Order: sequence, then C-alpha cells, then structure tokens
Amino acid sequence: EVQLQASGGGLVQAGGSLRLSCAASGFSFDDYVIGWFRQAPGKEREGVSCVSRSDGWTDHADSVVGRFTISVDSAKNTVYLEMEDLKPEDTAVYYCHVQRYGIDYWGQGTQVTVSS
Repeated sequence: EVQLQASGGGLVQAGGSLRLSCAASGFSFDDYVIGWFRQAPGKEREGVSCVSRSDGWTDHADSVVGRFTISVDSAKNTVYLEMEDLKPEDTAVYYCHVQRYGIDYWGQGTQVTVSS
C-alpha cells in the first residue's frame, strides 16, 4: 500500500525556518518525481518544489527560490523541504505528492503558520 506521511509543520515568526518531512511506504522515492504543494485559505493548491532523484534535478516556484530547498534521503525513503526566511505569505497547509502509474498520492498535509 502506498502511503505518504508528512510532518514538521508549526508556528514560526517571519524570518524563521522549518523543515518538513514526507516519509513514503510502499514504493521508493528514487523512482519518481516528488513534489511539495501548499494551499492557503481561500486559494487554490499550488506547486512549491519538486525533485527527481533518479534524474538529478530540482525545481522551485519563483516565490520560494533561494529560500526553500528540497532533498531526498534514499536510505530513509524520505523527502525534505527546508524552508528558510519564512514569510507570512508562506502560511498554508503543505502536502507532499507523487504520481505513480497515473494515480496521484497525497500526504495528509501539515500546517505551516508564519506570524509577522
């Protein structure tokens, strides 16, 4: 069974840092593109960062370039999103995502709140 377990959210002041984790079971992260998305109240879900370990690339939304870093720990089958210099506009529920054989899998979401 494919499962994604996201964690690491919390309340932080503007300028602070958080690290989100997404642990997978039932498949290997190494074989797929893994993404982090977020959804703020009243807004649509948007892509934040994604990574392909097998192809060796990462990509980030313009709004987080230079502040967020995505990485994969293959031994732990976990994807991390390191977030620095957080801003109030980063406040949202963050979800990890993978698509396997045309099926979308989502983690349960973790709340990030950035106070000004």
